[in-house]
This record gives sequence, structure tokens and C-alpha cells, in this order.
Amino acid sequence: MKAVFVETAYQIQVKEVEQPPVQSNDVLIKVKAAGICGSDIHTYKGLHPFRKPPVVIGHEVVGEVVQVGEAVKNIKVGDRVTVEPQTGCGTCQYCLAGRINYCENRGAPGVGDWYGTMAEYFVAPESCVLRLPDQMDFDQGVLVEPLAVGVHAVRKAEIQLSEKVAILGAGPIGLLTLACVKAAGATTILVTDVLDYCLQSAQKLGATHTLNIKEKVNWVEEIKAQIGPFDKVLVTVGVPDIINQALGLLRKGGRVVTIAMFHGEQSIDIANLQGTEKEIVGCMTYTREDTLAAIELLANGYVDTDVIITHKLPYEKAAEGFRMVDKKENSSIKVLITFADKR
Repeated sequence: MKAVFVETAYQIQVKEVEQPPVQSNDVLIKVKAAGICGSDIHTYKGLHPFRKPPVVIGHEVVGEVVQVGEAVKNIKVGDRVTVEPQTGCGTCQYCLAGRINYCENRGAPGVGDWYGTMAEYFVAPESCVLRLPDQMDFDQGVLVEPLAVGVHAVRKAEIQLSEKVAILGAGPIGLLTLACVKAAGATTILVTDVLDYCLQSAQKLGATHTLNIKEKVNWVEEIKAQIGPFDKVLVTVGVPDIINQALGLLRKGGRVVTIAMFHGEQSIDIANLQGTEKEIVGCMTYTREDTLAAIELLANGYVDTDVIITHKLPYEKAAEGFRMVDKKENSSIKVLITFADKR
């Protein structure tokens, strides 16, 4: 089968590989599309903490089941499915509590022997495979995994009705998190970014305020003077000093949730944190509950996929897609790599 490799940093190749074997509890999926995620770009740059080149890349996926192992009970050939791309040991305190994202032995596509999703076929344990509702199309299905990140972040933030929420970063995760924040009932939603086209997308998805902060030095004070302090701030971009900026936007007792993948150190104004009893909460992937909620949100039309998905490229053009996402070319937001025509 054909598969998309990050061969070395900044080098994408399409190669022929053996189709993975289907074990008794496995499901073989004919891939329709796989999304390029921000964390895939970290791998593309050679910066990901555990997904290292050379690797078959990708973890967002949608497709159709073409084979099931003999022990598979709830998934059948012909099902349209997506995947929650993480596995746990199944026996630790975290797995037993439904927190696979905490498992010390958590597995993910592109790590170890588990190929990533950017291939003609993808194998996953039945426990990870989720059927799409009849009313969901493949474009919605491929967004389930990144939307689950937003669902999890909103739950970690404990967003309440009528709260004021700021989202720092308007890439795919920021925009999908925006959809979750809106669904949770926030009434004032600020989104910041350095690209106008991303902010225009945020407006289409329901942001009440947007700000391009590219050339602004005192933008935190500017926003607070206009809108006042925020109840919650969700950080979806890992640039320097972003945590202190997030703390600066908060009211006393407010909460920052960190969603972005950070590299290097972040400074923290401990006096601002402690003296005002503000909180910084980490956010790591999602739980099954979050993924099921993401499916429900998509199935009920809470996310405009046409705003999020800006480009679809055949796998032969995967290198172009990665460059496009990395360089923010052609007003790209979510770029899909396709392996078959969408039904």
C-alpha cells in the first residue's frame, strides 16, 4: 500500500509499504482522508517529543471498514468510521478510570509499530474505532479527533453559561475549540491570531471579538480596556510569553487552559498567579467521553466544516500539503490528504 512518510525533517515521501496484519481484535480501514494536524507539523520539523522520523505520519482519519478480526464484535465490514487514536495498557489506575490519556504506556499512531493514518489502509484495535452516525459525512468524520481536543479543553476549563472566554490562536484547534466554547454557552468570545484570514474564519464560527496581535505590543491592556477581564483563557499556540499574556487577560480566580504543544520554557509571573488565585491547567488529548461528545456536536451541525477544511489534496501531493500548513500558504487552515473519492 502507499503511505506518507516524514522521512527526515521537512522531507515528505510517498512510499510503498506492506499492509499491516489484521489481528483478532483489529479493524482494517480503507482510508478516505487524513487530516494534517499541528502536531504532525511538529514531527515534520523534527520537534515532536515522541513521534520521530522516519514515520508514517497522521492520526486524524476517516474511512470505511474492509476487514475485521475474528474477535471483533461491534464493528462490521462496510461501516463508515473514525478512530480515537490512542491506546492504554488497560490495567493501570488511569485506564481503569477511563483516562487513557494519562496512561504511562499510552500508544498512538506513528509511535512504535503502529503506522500513522496517512496510508491507503489503517489498522486499529476495535476499542479505538467509532462508527459515524448516518447523517455525518466524511468531512465531518475526519474532524472528530481534533474537535475532541476542543471538547476536552472546554471541560478542563469548566466553562459556564454567559462566561467571557478568550482563545489565543486561530489555527484548526483554536477554531474547533471556539465551536466548543460557543456550544458551552459562553457569550463573549475573543479570538486572537497574527493572520487576518484565520480571524475571519473565527468570526464565521461565532467569535464576538477578534484581534490581530502581530504588531501590537500592549494588546492585553487594550483588550481589557475594551472588554474587561476574562473568566477563562484557552491557549492554542505555544509562542513565547503566551502564558503571561493569558494570565494578564484573566479576572481574579480565572483559569488558563494550555492546549498547545510547547517547545522550550515559558515564563510565568508567579505573583500574578498566586496573588490573584488564578489557575493554569494542562490539557492532554481527550477521553472517550470527549470523543463521543465531538461526534454528537458534528452530527448536530455545531461545526461548519466548510470554514475549517480549506484544502483537500491527493496523497501524491502530501509534501505540498505539509508545506502549505507549515508556511500558512493559500489561506490554509485544515488540509486533508485523501486516498479515495469522498462518498
